[in-house]
Amino acid sequence: MPSKVSCLYVLTVVCWASALWYLSVSRPSTSYVGQISVPIRKTVKHKNATFSNIRTRPLNPHAFEFIINEPKKCEAGAPFLVILISTTHKEFDARQAIRETWGDESTFGDVGIITLFLLGRNTDAVLNQMVEQESQIFHDIVVEDFIDSYHNLTLKTLMGMRWVATFCPKAKYVMKTDSDIFVNMDNLIYKLLKPTTKPRRRYFTGYVINGGPIRDMRSKWYMPRDLYPDSKYPPFCSGTGYVFSADVAELIYKTSLHTRLLHLEDVYVGLCLRKLGIHPFQNSGFNHWKMAYSLCRYRRVITVHQISPEEMHRIWNDMSSKKHLRC
Repeated sequence: MPSKVSCLYVLTVVCWASALWYLSVSRPSTSYVGQISVPIRKTVKHKNATFSNIRTRPLNPHAFEFIINEPKKCEAGAPFLVILISTTHKEFDARQAIRETWGDESTFGDVGIITLFLLGRNTDAVLNQMVEQESQIFHDIVVEDFIDSYHNLTLKTLMGMRWVATFCPKAKYVMKTDSDIFVNMDNLIYKLLKPTTKPRRRYFTGYVINGGPIRDMRSKWYMPRDLYPDSKYPPFCSGTGYVFSADVAELIYKTSLHTRLLHLEDVYVGLCLRKLGIHPFQNSGFNHWKMAYSLCRYRRVITVHQISPEEMHRIWNDMSSKKHLRC
């Protein structure tokens, strides 16, 4: 007759074998492992989850809440142009210079313009508080609950797309740019977008770049092979400034939910455009480098990069006061 110890041993082995068999048949197959490339901040439990609906869950659910928002900006009417400006907390002077020059919403009375500054959450509580106070004064700042950093620029742009799609879907056009960019608004509005013409659809333009990933780890634009293995990027517009029809904002945002995130914002937008079958148009007016100042030269472009707040005021004042001068 078997001893009690032998019986307990056999029972233990059977229990372990049963547990291992259960785990092996109930665990998802390895084809699903590694699909989500970034941490999900909020998890949502779904009833009756099956393998079929695992495939449809977003890779990037963008589950960030608005810390500061301006949801009523478009209630008065659909604007012709929404300008989304990527900025950082310490750039108070740059934001103010833009408000007082090319970003002034009241400059073109017959053309509705909305200017918004895009930010994430800073690790410095004092800076967050200062931005909140600034928002209460100017009502032109939108902030989501992600850490504001260079590697999160893509999240910042997607926040802008989400805002347009949610709170201003009837806008005609959208511009995304940076806080060190001077924008020649006359050329942008009257020569490029032309308010008197029928608004375009599925339209995207800027300084188009056809390039490939940089594998040098010392580069600001370094792209690891495991994150992007291909040797070429799809055509994309320099993130210093690009313009698109407002319907594209929702298309890009929804596409991003199922597209693996890349930290290079302009490249990532290009990937979404390729998925959507939208080809960006080249426009030489978008200048993504520093350009020596000349009134005649600046009259011919749409954007100029690396402009300080002081330079912004000088250029704007020249363009406003010397319109009678011929080039």
